[in-house]
Amino acid sequence: MTDTARPDGGRAALAGFVTNRLGRATPRPAPVKAASPAGKSAAQNFENLPGYRELKLQRQAAELIGLGNPFFRVHDAKAGATTRIDQKSFTNFSSYDYLGLNGHPRVSNAAREAIDAYGTSASASRVVAGERPGHISLEQALAKHYQSEGCIVMVSGHATNVTTIGALLEAGDVIFHDALSHNSIVTGAQLSGAQRRSFAHNDLDALETLLQSTRHEHRRALIVVEGLYSMDGDAPDLAGLVALKKRYDAWLMVDEAHGLGVTGRTGAGLFEHCGVDPREVDIWMGTLSKTLSTCGGYICGPIALIEYLKHTAGGFVYSVGMSPPLAAAAEAALAVMHAEPERVERLRQNGTLFLATAKKLGLDTGFSLGLAVVPIIVGDSLKAVTLSDRLFRRGINVQPIIHPAVPERASRLRFFLTSEHTPDQIRDTVNAVAEELAAIDKGGSLIEQLLAKRV
Repeated sequence: MTDTARPDGGRAALAGFVTNRLGRATPRPAPVKAASPAGKSAAQNFENLPGYRELKLQRQAAELIGLGNPFFRVHDAKAGATTRIDQKSFTNFSSYDYLGLNGHPRVSNAAREAIDAYGTSASASRVVAGERPGHISLEQALAKHYQSEGCIVMVSGHATNVTTIGALLEAGDVIFHDALSHNSIVTGAQLSGAQRRSFAHNDLDALETLLQSTRHEHRRALIVVEGLYSMDGDAPDLAGLVALKKRYDAWLMVDEAHGLGVTGRTGAGLFEHCGVDPREVDIWMGTLSKTLSTCGGYICGPIALIEYLKHTAGGFVYSVGMSPPLAAAAEAALAVMHAEPERVERLRQNGTLFLATAKKLGLDTGFSLGLAVVPIIVGDSLKAVTLSDRLFRRGINVQPIIHPAVPERASRLRFFLTSEHTPDQIRDTVNAVAEELAAIDKGGSLIEQLLAKRV
């Protein structure tokens, strides 16, 4: 009989939930049995996958203590600065629509016109099905933005990093990446077969130490950083990185997924923010799903790089071409961003207000620069999920980020600001966070409270 089947199973599940802090413990594979009730062996039963039992335990415990599931909520409307969930309106801080371009008339009209002309799909790989004018014009617009020779657009931002890094590096090469790099960067590095070395977050001295001690052991080297870190809202020293890549004969790749439209006076990105010529960076990567309000990823750089990827990168060669309406909408969004810099200024003002208000109330915002991404660090997973749930009940939608996405002690709520949030929404939200955190802390230890519940 399992713990959850015993009369005290609810308490056991709750204790497991609290002890493991929503995923802290390392899952152990279940022992293999001869057969399951459905007639399948344990090895064939997906319920025996490592981690699945713990996932169920977490869900049961959350239900027992009255916490709603903050993930996979269904939105009934366009999710921007506000949204609607279960027919109730919320102030929304879980959207990457930084400049409010999702649903902009020019962007939507471009998508409609592309549907009328080309339908909703490219139907096959661009190598097989051929190009559409929108693919070419979007790539030209992005290349112009970064002052690069060329661009390649792919259907997934995650796949863009994975397939590009995987195609460029191989055994005998080395990849240096920030310790807080996105999963797609790490996965691409693993796929490549190259040696992978991480350095402390935004610590260029640590990076140089690694370069000094190991660069000579490898043929090619790639340094990968993000232009704006989505968990912490901070940015690297681009000028320092350019100097290092030149000194140690390495490529430099910057992931601008969250930087485009956010950093720099006009939202051009990290190069504008740091005052660096964008041509000093070998590889610019970005996504279309944030500021450009569609879906996909891109690489900008020298024409030899682009041609190489178009003929060898599996995520491009063996994947369907970008949907024509998405390509058209992304190009239109980029044009609106360039034409309406006041959106970037509003976003900057909102981020500054949020950060200043949070700090005034003594909230821990980590290293955030107040540029669209502001975490409020609360200390552990259970507390983060509880705070998110309390805010949701007050009409504020914000997601908790918990272990293993971040270290357990760094669990947080992650607020994404947009140009469309109002000052009142921002002040009211930060005040609500402070009030609910104080209420949680006043109630004493969460663990003691939960274990004391009768279940």
